[in-house]
Amino acid sequence: MQYGQGDPEELKNKFWHALADSPFVFLERNDAPDAAVVMTAQLDRDAEHSIWFFSHKDSDLAKMGRAVATFAGKGHEIFARIEGTLTEELSRERLEQHWSNTVEAWYKGGKDDPNLLMLRMDLGEAEIWSTKLGALTTTKMMLGMDVREEGAEHHAKTSLR
Repeated sequence: MQYGQGDPEELKNKFWHALADSPFVFLERNDAPDAAVVMTAQLDRDAEHSIWFFSHKDSDLAKMGRAVATFAGKGHEIFARIEGTLTEELSRERLEQHWSNTVEAWYKGGKDDPNLLMLRMDLGEAEIWSTKLGALTTTKMMLGMDVREEGAEHHAKTSLR
């Protein structure tokens, strides 16, 4: 097996479960990597092609465009780098769906705060890694043995479109 040829569907499934469990990503626009910020991803079970974020109209993310989200799951058993495009989400229904007390704490004017911006990230290519290698592979690694083949089963480049 060549490097990076893990089962994409299995890794995508693990990724979505891990993101639902800990929905925090490091988000940056491609042309402003020095302005990366930690954001809370708003998920929809029926929309594995997009994720949503609440932001401010005066933030760097408000410039929208191509972006990258970087994810590390709880327990560091899954990691992902997701490419996509940020656009403004105009659906009031979507805003209502994801609104919470936690979100409201960031917006003095609540849902009608003039600085509130809801963003949708339409997802594209992703690279996903799982570090659950198993006891035998971990032992081989600790002994300095070659584990590239086993490791490749836990890494995939795939599309989230």
